[in-house]
Amino acid sequence: MFLAPRMREQIMPMPVTLISTIGKDGTPNIAPWSNITPILRPLEEIILASWIKHDTLNNIRETGEFVINIPSIDMMEEIMVCSRQYPPEVDEFKCSNLNFHKSKVIKIPGIEGCLAWAECKLEEEIERKNYSLIIGKVVSLEANDSFFNECGEMDYEKAKPLTIIFGNKGMWFTYPSYAGKYSEYSEMFLSKKDVVEDFIKNN
Repeated sequence: MFLAPRMREQIMPMPVTLISTIGKDGTPNIAPWSNITPILRPLEEIILASWIKHDTLNNIRETGEFVINIPSIDMMEEIMVCSRQYPPEVDEFKCSNLNFHKSKVIKIPGIEGCLAWAECKLEEEIERKNYSLIIGKVVSLEANDSFFNECGEMDYEKAKPLTIIFGNKGMWFTYPSYAGKYSEYSEMFLSKKDVVEDFIKNN
């Protein structure tokens, strides 16, 4: 089966996040976001893609700040409420009955009840004809103690962080589960001896 290139989101799970911003008139805004990813370890930057005509993009441009909230699995209904195309003067916190989570560094509030909160400041905007890439610097990263260990690692089976699978007419909310294998990062780095032995083994 061959798919149209525009269907690339349908071949991979996408993250589910909620981005909170505030408009220049002081109206809080929440928008679900999947086109988002960290930029290379150990950098503190994250990148998101936005259509040009989007309240979230306008708010980020005006305030230079935003919060990436990682919702829990029991927030799926609220996520769908926030996905509706409300006008800029509508407060999605009120529409979805979500509450503020006080940020530690920036003025923009996060969303209470989430698994984690990444407070970001706008570093750069890369503009294209129909969309923009927003690069933000994470200035504060807070995790919900109920779902993380002392090393800052998420108990993903308890937390059930949301992902999403897109279809032709809708989407399926999903979450990761353990596949039965754990590997240390060190396994990715081979010594010269390992390279030679691996070559001999496979040839």
